[in-house]
Amino acid sequence: MATKRRESKVAPGWWDFTTLDAETLDAAAALSADDLEGLSRDGFKVRIYESREEFYNAQALEYVEAWLQAAPGRPAGICGPIGPVEQLPLVAQIVNAIGLDLKHAHFWGMDEWVVDGETVPVDHPLSFQRADLELCFNRIRPELRMPKENLHFPGVDVKPYVNSWDRARCVIMQGGQGEVKHWAFNDPPRREGKYADQPPSPAEYRKQGTRLVTLHPLTMIQNARSSGGGRVQDVPSQAMTVGPAETWKAECVSIWQRRIDDNPLGIRLTAYMISKRIPDAAVPMSLLADHHDVRFSYLRSSIGECALKI
Repeated sequence: MATKRRESKVAPGWWDFTTLDAETLDAAAALSADDLEGLSRDGFKVRIYESREEFYNAQALEYVEAWLQAAPGRPAGICGPIGPVEQLPLVAQIVNAIGLDLKHAHFWGMDEWVVDGETVPVDHPLSFQRADLELCFNRIRPELRMPKENLHFPGVDVKPYVNSWDRARCVIMQGGQGEVKHWAFNDPPRREGKYADQPPSPAEYRKQGTRLVTLHPLTMIQNARSSGGGRVQDVPSQAMTVGPAETWKAECVSIWQRRIDDNPLGIRLTAYMISKRIPDAAVPMSLLADHHDVRFSYLRSSIGECALKI
């Protein structure tokens, strides 16, 4: 008989990392920066960068790394986030500097907000598509830009987006980690129905493809803090998001860990669970323990410590 799980301390009625056992949470909290590097194993690599310049340049270069592999008859690309965004202008600058022709390159956006059953228009102040275009793609010289049909953003009609994943190799899926330990908007589910006592199994969660999701309260608060000046009331509660089914089509999943998006415990916890192969749908990022090639990159000054103090 399965052990009864704890109730969430932050969102009753939902699954999240606070429903884990104390031993796992305490083990993660005790990790130093050096311990994080020691979590690397076959299929999981931890890297720590010493400066912001190195960190964001390395993140930008993953776009170039993916697009350099695109060729006639062999299209290739990257799936990228909004959060972080500091890498995006650097991507455009590098592409322009080296004259990289993106004719056969592809890009998949991870998410888009949904309001009243429709994805927000590109002129919406929170539009992820708008951010990608303004911060990166519109800054690339016109003669180097990828064709518009090679830019893929998830919509309420998911078929075109889902089908695009079979049109080109996704060399890298890049992302950040949210405070609820998601990648993209793959949040933990509500604690109801058949998931009232246990979250879905990792295998069940991974079957989900691109879909409409209702966001965990922690995700709402995080996005209001990072993008809305705290205006939780104005942050959409639903979004379209790339699913695990598409994630497992990516040859590599690369997660960039900053304290802006999560906290010292969170950025340790998921690395610990992936390294030790402890996948749990209450901590969606931990499901990457079963992906064959995962990278976690940290900015050393953001690692912090997990101490109780005033």
